[in-house]
Amino acid sequence: MGFSKIELLDRLQELEIDYSKYEHPPVLTVEAQAKYVSSNEGALSKNLFLKDKKNRYYIVSAMVDTKVDMKVLSQRLGLGKGGIRMAPEEALGQLLQVSLGCVTPFAVINESARDVSLLLDKNFKNQTRCIFHPLSNDVSISLNTSGLDKFLQSIGRDPVYVDLEANPGVGKDQPPDLAVYVPSGSVVIPELPNKTSSTQPKNVSAEIKPALPAKPSKPVDKGKSVAATSVQSVYKNPEKFVEEILDKTSALLLSEAKGESMETLTETQRKRLTSELTHLAIMYKNTAYAEGFYAGTKYQPYRQ
Repeated sequence: MGFSKIELLDRLQELEIDYSKYEHPPVLTVEAQAKYVSSNEGALSKNLFLKDKKNRYYIVSAMVDTKVDMKVLSQRLGLGKGGIRMAPEEALGQLLQVSLGCVTPFAVINESARDVSLLLDKNFKNQTRCIFHPLSNDVSISLNTSGLDKFLQSIGRDPVYVDLEANPGVGKDQPPDLAVYVPSGSVVIPELPNKTSSTQPKNVSAEIKPALPAKPSKPVDKGKSVAATSVQSVYKNPEKFVEEILDKTSALLLSEAKGESMETLTETQRKRLTSELTHLAIMYKNTAYAEGFYAGTKYQPYRQ
């Protein structure tokens, strides 16, 4: 289990790192984040999670206006022109322990990300404060680079700031300038199976068969239909979903309690559970939506 945003913010306080926190609805893009966080609070960042052909991973954190040429970056790392690409989404959870839209330099706090290389935009050094997500995309924090450096050093990492817009030549007499930052370890993440593959054998002919006679339809049970609609509405609303979880949990605990040892969950406990579970449910809902949108844009049905 990776660090939570609360645990990360507690760590920053323990290190006496000054930061400002801004809560907002979950956002998946920098453009959406900008609607809730003013540029006066600091410089917004874009964070790329990348992978090379040898299963080595990188976080590239840059200012929004910094142009990152993937081909040039790949050459500067000594990987050739096409040696680096966006990391698969399943690596977000397995290595960085964050969900979609939550990539951040702070993710390297997790032990699972120990072999992930972190490259920071040198332009951050020119900013009074910089803005990042603290492992969750429903919160943004602003801090100066001294605070970020102090955090990284506390977990045994030396901050690496590079000119991401530079395009130095790479050749026989000029080795790639960023090759020293290529991770020494590789991580193999099993890719998800292709859900769009057909289960029908390839050699089956496409002959048209006569339609079978239709079976008489059964009367619809309106009670079941209403119940199914009610259940769906519960799962569409994170708050109602959490209430259902709490009701079932309370009923189970009370059924197992003996005597007066547990008459009911206290209001304080219920409020605390409601807050935590609602946050998790919203994250799940947003992730599911993003996954569905991604699948819908990537896998298009064949049209004749």
